[in-house]
Amino acid sequence: MGAGSDLLERFRRGDRAALARLITWAENDDERFGPILEALFEQVGRAWRLGITGPPGAGKSSLVNELARALRETSKTVGVLAVDPSSPFTGGALLGDRIRMEDRTLDPGVFIRSMASRDSHGGLARASVDACDVMDAFGLERILIETVGVGQAEYDVMGAADCVLVVLCPGAGDGIQAMKSGLLEVADIVAVNKCDLPGAERLVADLEEALHVRFVRRRNWEVPIVPCSAATGEGIERLLEAVVKHRGWLESQGLEAARRLRRLEQVRQELAARLTQHLWSEAGYREAALEALGERRSPREVSARLLSDILGEGGIATRKAPARGPLTPQ
Repeated sequence: MGAGSDLLERFRRGDRAALARLITWAENDDERFGPILEALFEQVGRAWRLGITGPPGAGKSSLVNELARALRETSKTVGVLAVDPSSPFTGGALLGDRIRMEDRTLDPGVFIRSMASRDSHGGLARASVDACDVMDAFGLERILIETVGVGQAEYDVMGAADCVLVVLCPGAGDGIQAMKSGLLEVADIVAVNKCDLPGAERLVADLEEALHVRFVRRRNWEVPIVPCSAATGEGIERLLEAVVKHRGWLESQGLEAARRLRRLEQVRQELAARLTQHLWSEAGYREAALEALGERRSPREVSARLLSDILGEGGIATRKAPARGPLTPQ
């Protein structure tokens, strides 16, 4: 494994620099990352993962900072993965300094990492789950995953977290936006941040009505709405109590089965990405599709014929699609 073997040994000794380097390898899809993750994977699954999402301006970073503080007071080690918007020039995280979390950076029991969303439109970078797995294997007991918060339904966070916390705030139209975008559908817990501002009580009432009327209960789990303030610390303990209560409910429903289903979705996404890359860049299907489209064939017809060619008669064909020439009817 070469350099990877040395890094793995340092990681197992608790070297935080090795942890940071492994996450960088995950981000860059470095070929050395896969074997190391495989060697560590038996240690994955001990951490509790809390996803924090919501519209921009709701105060997610400040709330994450307070949650990390409260968790440290219970002697839990904390990993924070903050998925930020990408720079259009470098692809890096625009908010990489995590200004609002400076209070936690000197705490040896807290590890904070920013990650650029890059080409992910669901609020989470593709490598975010790998980064969480690495922090989990490192021994961090609670992992907080803060998403970009693009104002759309961020369903990706459901695949990375055991519990999804949706953060809203009064005076910004967040309640209406959350209902329209479907954000409440992913919520296990709703936090109304900045609860000391005018309109907070009305927002809580509106959300309670929306959750009661429009959204189906999840097998006896009633989504709690917790008013809180990251600025003053009000409601943070109640928020953590709701997280603990949700964990108890999830364990009663079958935590390992739920996690296995999330892993299955990760397998599907990874397989789809690898197949697309292989078929499009290596097997010649891109050229075949372009030529067929040049003959004014519809994308629906072209994709149907490509699929037929890929599957063949005995499953996935091993032959390459023709690099030249039109697609011929089967």
